[in-house]
Amino acid sequence: MYHKTDVHIGRRLRERRVSQGMSQSELAEKLGVSFQQVQKYESGANRISGSRLWDICNVVDVPVGYFFEGLEGAPGEDGKPLDRQSLELARAVGSIEDENLRSQIVRLVKAFAKAG
Repeated sequence: MYHKTDVHIGRRLRERRVSQGMSQSELAEKLGVSFQQVQKYESGANRISGSRLWDICNVVDVPVGYFFEGLEGAPGEDGKPLDRQSLELARAVGSIEDENLRSQIVRLVKAFAKAG
């Protein structure tokens, strides 16, 4: 069984990687590891050492504390990690410069969610 902290850090890594539009292979190449190793980090199967975490932070451009945010709480509102589509949607909406348009899209998605 994986340790909940390792799983949480792995989820945060996956969320950040996907939000930046980076594949596991791209991250692995930048870290000098195999993409399978990145898969193990993201699942929590392999623990990330302090030095490796530091390297990851430099590659994905976040402070170390990012990986520990929300550790006691759930990653999503319902306690489940965000799936790839949700992360891609958030990335796409976040890239819209017009704040009014961005707000309208969020309201539209919320309306679809309530109707579904």
